[in-house]
Amino acid sequence: MCQRTLTATDESTIVAIGLMNISRGVRRVIPYRAPGRISSRSDLLALGGLFLLVFLQAGCTGKSKVVTAIAINPVRPNILFIATNDSVYKSRDEGATWITVTEGLGHARILSLAVHPTNPSQVYAGTLGDAVYRSVDGGHRWSIINAGMKEHVAYVNGFVFYPQNPDAILAATTVGIFRTTNGGMAWEEMPSKGMDSVYTVSAALDPADPRIIYAGTSGGVYKTVDGGMTWKEANNGMIEAEPGTALSLGVNALVMDRQRTATLYAGTTQGAFKTVDAAANWTKIQEGMGQGFVSAFLIHPKEASTLWAGTEDGVYKTTDGGGHWTRLDRGLTNLNVRSLAMHPENPDILYAGTQGGLFKTIDGGAHWSELTIKPKEDN
Repeated sequence: MCQRTLTATDESTIVAIGLMNISRGVRRVIPYRAPGRISSRSDLLALGGLFLLVFLQAGCTGKSKVVTAIAINPVRPNILFIATNDSVYKSRDEGATWITVTEGLGHARILSLAVHPTNPSQVYAGTLGDAVYRSVDGGHRWSIINAGMKEHVAYVNGFVFYPQNPDAILAATTVGIFRTTNGGMAWEEMPSKGMDSVYTVSAALDPADPRIIYAGTSGGVYKTVDGGMTWKEANNGMIEAEPGTALSLGVNALVMDRQRTATLYAGTTQGAFKTVDAAANWTKIQEGMGQGFVSAFLIHPKEASTLWAGTEDGVYKTTDGGGHWTRLDRGLTNLNVRSLAMHPENPDILYAGTQGGLFKTIDGGAHWSELTIKPKEDN
């Protein structure tokens, strides 16, 4: 594991991970205050995307790759994409072999990936410094699509597609949520009225009423019921900062029960939380898991009480809606999990991106095997 001191010299190297207890691979981090609208220590919390910056900017060069994002083709799930600390890769055989797919990306650092749900030849990449790239040929060639974002966004942490119109997309960014209605050709910043913290890492959209949006930020959860015109804090029951400090709870992941949309799960810098009343109240759900950093969630598409959580010490599974968690680490030789993805047709097939490589299970997490990310020439 590489260990080094980091410094930040411009807005593309924003580092504040010294505030968190997740810098296992870093000896010391010198915080940097970014320009623009990041105005408080809570906005500098190292959430999912910022944690990845440690390894992206540190330049770890060991044999293991830091897997920052995973995306699966929803129509042909044998095809998947991953972003690592050094490149973007594509597999056509569920991870057995890989090719490098970076034409047009230049030196862009990728923090998030998403495949269009109905047109899977379109792949989106959220970056560090260049906003958004899109490929229209399955990832082989990329072009930048940051109109409306260019002057504002340092990096893009994730995407959410509107189910009624998948060309309408939300992007969680450094300065709030941006929205496009034309597949990313133009973006507009959503109003942030009522949001004390605009640094957004995760978002969830109510499929029954797309005016209802939840934003996971460096200052907890915010909710809008009017399509983003106004926001209200929705953190009741979540752990707050120590008295007398400016630090708040950062929300790295939000996942919604698609059948009961008032039920959501939040993965945070201080553990896992659940709400059953549309974020009016949250309850901590940590039995069997511990109190650590939760970076990712997956929810079973048919059995909504079954979830998987990616944490700083492995993958955990619950079958009772978070009442109790069991750690699933057999074969998972690197426990620092940063991303999770599920096969769209077989929920027993999962992928875990970790600080030290990519892992796969075919039995719901009971056993894991590491996938070798060694690209070959694309013939």
